[in-house]
Amino acid sequence: MTPKDRLIKIDKLRVWHPFTQMTEWAASDPLIIKEGKGNYLIDIDGKRYIDGVSSLWVNVHGHRKMEIDRAITAQLKKIAHSTLLGLSNIPSIELAERLVKIAPRGLTRVFYSDNGSTAVEIALKMSFQYWAQSGKAKKTRFVAFTGAYHGDTFGSMSVGEIDIFVKKYRPLLFEALRAPYPYCYRCPVDKAYPSCKLACLVELEKVLKKNHGEIAACVIEPVVQGAAGMIVSPPGFLKGVRRLTRKYDCLLLADEVATGFGRTGRMLACELEKVSPDFLCLAKGLTGGYMPLAATLTTEKVYKAFLGRYEEYRTFFHGHTYTGNPLGCAAALANLDVFEKEKVIERLRGKTVLFKGLLEKFKPLPHVGDVRHSGLIAGVELVKDKDTKEPYPAKERVGHKVCIEARKKGLIIRQLGDTVVIMPPLSIKETELKRIANIVFDCIRKVTG
Repeated sequence: MTPKDRLIKIDKLRVWHPFTQMTEWAASDPLIIKEGKGNYLIDIDGKRYIDGVSSLWVNVHGHRKMEIDRAITAQLKKIAHSTLLGLSNIPSIELAERLVKIAPRGLTRVFYSDNGSTAVEIALKMSFQYWAQSGKAKKTRFVAFTGAYHGDTFGSMSVGEIDIFVKKYRPLLFEALRAPYPYCYRCPVDKAYPSCKLACLVELEKVLKKNHGEIAACVIEPVVQGAAGMIVSPPGFLKGVRRLTRKYDCLLLADEVATGFGRTGRMLACELEKVSPDFLCLAKGLTGGYMPLAATLTTEKVYKAFLGRYEEYRTFFHGHTYTGNPLGCAAALANLDVFEKEKVIERLRGKTVLFKGLLEKFKPLPHVGDVRHSGLIAGVELVKDKDTKEPYPAKERVGHKVCIEARKKGLIIRQLGDTVVIMPPLSIKETELKRIANIVFDCIRKVTG
């Protein structure tokens, strides 16, 4: 048995993969990644693949980025982990200061955790407890949007909506109020943009007006809904949501786990519409794709509602063993250094313009229903019938087949249903971006006939 065969055998025997039907996995020929370099993944046989989905939306500056490698190594020579329960550590302190500087105005306090789901869970719990300790104990409910995905913990699932992720667990979840997210290709209020004049905001206001005495917070993925299929909201929607949450006195929770750190062409998606939320949830690109680390930022007003004497029990009784992990924080600091030193955001402008142009050629394809784009994020939605927008039957797995074909050509991408997602590292070269577009285009044509 070769070393490769041995690994495949053990993987199929012992490893349970996320979001994966293991019956299919057991019958497949798994791709095992051994190394990464720059914008490429390298498998156990030495074959190179463009990392076209940033290792699930996390890698920012490419693999084995020298500055981040060095930062982690240097921190490892000091200490790998020390708890934040009753202690502090240098990298977590310095990172908190840096995050406040890049965050929208008014966000002044940082609470660390391990991943995007926990970052959202923390914000939900904080907002609930904030109102309880501010004399408005009836404000216990949350407004979320159609197509939302905020993670896989019970709270984050409760404000999520995608059935394949949450339906089986509904008996265990709390009920959230729901407002339509502007999925303009399949409008949830049966109107057409821009003549609709952002009718989704009218529907949101109805929910807020009727229930504002009970609503603690509104939860949103700013500008781009990720797991729903890279749904890009039209200009003005996010700003309108912020206006309405202020009008009806409920907090705004911005889940920037996927959109943060340059993905939309700005450091944070909220910058695109100059919105300052009451909570900002960060993860994924926070460490440049190196370490599991998340942060929930909030305002001084929220923070002060938790202050008091010990015996009042106003404390936020929540924490994680690896909260503020020094290695993760060191990686995040180095990540932010690279953004500044290499002027990453400024240099993205040309790439995003090129990317937008490359995506135009997909639109005439007979089975491409919609092409959505923001910064270096794209979703290409495939449909069985372009005129009626009829989707393919799930069993045909058209999006999956496109991704498998792309793998044969040296490109790793993933699909969300039959929406093919392209989200390369920000370090992607223009020549590589062109190659990605050409591969995906050819694979869509081959699979859809």
